[in-house]
Amino acid sequence: MESILIIVFVVILALGFDFINGFHDTANAIATSVSTRALSPRAAIILAAGLNFIGALTFTGVAKSIGGNVADPASLDNGLYIVAAALISAIAWNLITWWFGIPSSSSHALIGSLAGAVIAAAGFSAIKAGGFTSILIALIFSPVIAFVVGFILMKIIYFVFANFRPRRLNRVFRSLQILTASFQSFSHGTNDAQKAMGVITFALVTGGFQSELEVPLWVKVAAASAMGLGTAMGGWKIIKTMGSKIFKIEPANGFTADMTSASVILGATVVGFPVSTTHVVTSGILGVGSAKRFKEVKWQMAGRIVATWFVTIPATMVLAGILFKVIEVLFL
Repeated sequence: MESILIIVFVVILALGFDFINGFHDTANAIATSVSTRALSPRAAIILAAGLNFIGALTFTGVAKSIGGNVADPASLDNGLYIVAAALISAIAWNLITWWFGIPSSSSHALIGSLAGAVIAAAGFSAIKAGGFTSILIALIFSPVIAFVVGFILMKIIYFVFANFRPRRLNRVFRSLQILTASFQSFSHGTNDAQKAMGVITFALVTGGFQSELEVPLWVKVAAASAMGLGTAMGGWKIIKTMGSKIFKIEPANGFTADMTSASVILGATVVGFPVSTTHVVTSGILGVGSAKRFKEVKWQMAGRIVATWFVTIPATMVLAGILFKVIEVLFL
C-alpha cells in the first residue's frame, strides 16, 4: 500500500514537472515568431500546445535514455524516494529560474537532480558512468552545433536574398515562420516531454511495478497532456528574454533560428539523446545574431544565460541530495 501511494505521488510530481516544463519552455518554440509578429501570442500558444502534444506521443528513445542511462533503477533501494527528491529539486529550480525570467534548462535540472539524489542514496558507484557521460556530452555539444549551424545558415540566407527589398523579404519570412514555429513546437515535444516519461518509467521499474524500461501508453498520454497544458499557460517572462533581450530579431532571423534549433532537437530525438531545448534554441539565436552583426548581440544577457547553464547541474545535484537526506530522516 505504501509503494502505491508513493508511486502515485511520484507520478503527480513528474506530471507537475512536465506541466511546468511546458510553460517554462513555451518560449523555445514561439518567442521568435511572436517577437516578429508572425503569430499573435494567442495563436502561437495554441499552435505550440497542440504540436507539443503530438510530438510527445511520437518517440520514446529519449525516455529510455533518461530511465536507464543515469542509473540502473532495478538495483536501487528506496528508488521511489530517490525519484521524488529529484523531481522536487527539478521543479524548484525551474520555478526559481522562471520567476527571474532566465531561460534555464529543465533537462539539466532534471538530470542533475536525478544524479544528485542517486549519489546521496547509494553513492557515486550507483551512477552509470558511460550513460551519464553520454547524456552530458549531448547536452554540451548540441548548443555548439546549433550556434554553428545557425551562423552558417544565416550567412547563406543573407547571400541568397541579398538583392531582395527588406519589406518583401520580411513578408516572405514572416509567413514561413508559421511553418518553422510549428516544426519547433513539434520537435520540442519529441524531446522534452519524454524526460518526464523516462522518470516515471524509472520509478515504475525501481518500485517493482514493471520489469522493463518500456514506456506504457498511459504514461505517454499523461506526459503529453501535461506538457500541452503547461505550454498553453505560456511563459511570458522568458518569451521576452528570448525574443528581444539577446538581439533584435527580424523575420529572416526568426525563421533561421527556428529551423536550426528544431532540426538539432529532432536529430537528437531520433538517436535517443536528451538535449536542452532551451540551450539549443538560445544558441541558435546567438549564432543567427552573430551572423547578422556580432556587435548587435547583447552578450551580457547571453553571458548571464550561459552562466545559469553551468550552474544548473551542480546546483540541482546538491539540492536533490539534500532533499533525499531530509526524506531519509523523515520517512526511512
